[in-house]
This record gives sequence, structure tokens and C-alpha cells, in this order.
Amino acid sequence: MKIVLISPSKKHEDEAIVVTSLFEAGLGTYHIRKPKQSTRQVRELIEQFPVHFHKNIVIHSHHQLARKFNLKGIHFTRTHLKRKIETWFTLKLLSLKKQAVTVSVSHTKLSSIYEEDLIHVDYCFLSPIFDSLTGKYQSGFYDQGITAAIKKSGKNVVARGGVDISRLEKIDELGFYGAALYSCIWDSKEPLQEYIKIIKRCKELNIEVE
Repeated sequence: MKIVLISPSKKHEDEAIVVTSLFEAGLGTYHIRKPKQSTRQVRELIEQFPVHFHKNIVIHSHHQLARKFNLKGIHFTRTHLKRKIETWFTLKLLSLKKQAVTVSVSHTKLSSIYEEDLIHVDYCFLSPIFDSLTGKYQSGFYDQGITAAIKKSGKNVVARGGVDISRLEKIDELGFYGAALYSCIWDSKEPLQEYIKIIKRCKELNIEVE
């Protein structure tokens, strides 16, 4: 199972410190999602991480930073994908640099998973899978529909929304490729210990963590 951590959308005082401790504990993929931050702000955040962990970072915006810092990957929003020429140019520049990056996208409807991707996509998020841990939103999916969609699409689908340690077994049973962590880490008083518990639980369930 691929374990992904998604950043807080707003500035978090100890973000780099917390995530670096998780990288050291084995976290392989961190998505920086800062929709309202400038290129400079995102760049300054990336610079706070040790260089050898840049290979674990995926960015949702300001994609040119992926080339500058040799990041792990880029995430395209639905808005990005509508700008076909811009998206093509971003991928072309990365290919010219011979930089191998992962590409991910997001879905909020089962029907969109069936659609053919216009670009190569390594994995996609589907949300919200579970009711929000904060109570802000509810899932509108049914187990049978999720399982059928994943099998039929043949895509690597990552569960996002309401994911915590109690739902790892369910995520695995439904056939998801991975799980995206958010509130369970950022709302925890001890993020590192919470992450370690999650990895330990995966081992107990015989779920191999990527």
C-alpha cells in the first residue's frame, strides 16, 4: 500500500520539522498542496527540507519547482488538465531534462475514473472515501461501487478523505492502491508517533507499505 501524506493547505509553523521526522521514519511521498501560496512561498518551504528528501516531495502547483529541486513528482488538478498546452509544456520540459517524475491527479466521482487519461498518470486520488474526521463532509460512495470502479479502470487509486488507522483494513479490502493521510496526522499532538502506529498496523494486517 502506498502511504501518502498531504500537506495542510495553509502555512504550518512546524511543517518541515514534522515531515522531515516522518521521512526519517520511512514516509516516501509527501504532497505539498498550497493553493493560495505563491511560488516563492512554496520554494521557501521546500528549501527547509534536507536536500536528500526532495526526492520524496510531490507538488500540486508551481510545477517548475519540480525541475529546480529534482522533486519526486507533480500533481495536476482538474484546472491544470483543462489547460492542455500548459500541461503538455510542463511535462515536455521535465522530459527534456530527462527527469523521471510521478504524475498524479484527483477524482471526486467514480465515473471520472473510467475516463481515459490524456496524459500518463501513475496514480490518482479518489475522495471523499470516508466521512471527514473533522465532520465537514460525508462520503457519497458505496463499497461495491468503489471496488468495481477500481477493478474496471485498472488504475492505481489512492483513498483520500477520512483516512485514519482504523480504516486501513477497509482500504485494503476495497482494493485501493494506497491511502492518503491528512487530519489524522496534522490534528495529532504527536504526528510522528501516529505515523509509526499506522505503519505498525499495516504490518499487523500483512499490508506491504510502499
